[in-house]
Formats: sequence, C-alpha cells, structure tokens
Amino acid sequence: MVVVYLSFLVAGVLCFALHYLAQYRLASYLRRRYPQQWKIIAIPEQGKPGAVRTWLRLQQVLRSSAPLLFDDNTITGWHRTWRFSQWLAWGFWLAALALQWLAR
Repeated sequence: MVVVYLSFLVAGVLCFALHYLAQYRLASYLRRRYPQQWKIIAIPEQGKPGAVRTWLRLQQVLRSSAPLLFDDNTITGWHRTWRFSQWLAWGFWLAALALQWLAR
C-alpha cells in the first residue's frame, strides 16, 4: 500500500513537471518558428515588457484555442500535453490522498 501511495505522489510530481516543461517547449517553438506571433505575446501594447507579464500573456494564449490555429503538429502536441498533464497530476495527488485517508 505504501508503494502505491508513493507511486501516486511521484507520478503527480512528474506530471506537474511535465506541465511546466510543455509550457517552456511551447514558448520555445513559438519564439523560433513564429517570431511575429511571439512578439504579440512578448511585447505589450503599453508599459514595459517583463518576464512575469510575458508569462501571464502566454497563459492567456495557452488557455485559448490559439495554439491550434498554427496547424503545427509539434505545437499542438505540446499544447495538449500542457493542458492534460495538470489534470493527471491532480488526479494522482487526489488518489494518493484517498489512499492515505483509507489507510487510517
């Protein structure tokens, strides 16, 4: 039972790490393959650009269906990974909590 519990915890951590890796890879591909569209994300209309501001704007793009409009299989794949890995991670963590509760 302990091995299953620890496996769920580790799987949750790995899925969260994959979620952030997918975000990084998406940004990297957008910067390299679509520099004009990346400028829309990275350079705000007003104010000075910053890392947090760029990250927030990237989050807005990732939550929309805009990455699917590129018709690029690599970007679509990383977008799906970004979207679903977080849900998997929460599922693993909730399963670990359920096991912990059942073990009482």
